[in-house]
Amino acid sequence: MSATIFLGMIGGPQIIIIVVVILLLFGGRKIPELMRGLGSGIKEFKNASKEDPQDNKIEDKK
Repeated sequence: MSATIFLGMIGGPQIIIIVVVILLLFGGRKIPELMRGLGSGIKEFKNASKEDPQDNKIEDKK
């Protein structure tokens, strides 16, 4: 229940503060690099989750 209350309290000013803190911590040049890494990680995760059922079916047939 506390998570619902916390998520309901995030608004525009809080998001702006979070973005500014991230920019201060990582700098403007590192943000695109971090996002590329995050995107490739998500892509690999999706590919791995799609491959699992197929691999299991092949192993079951052997």
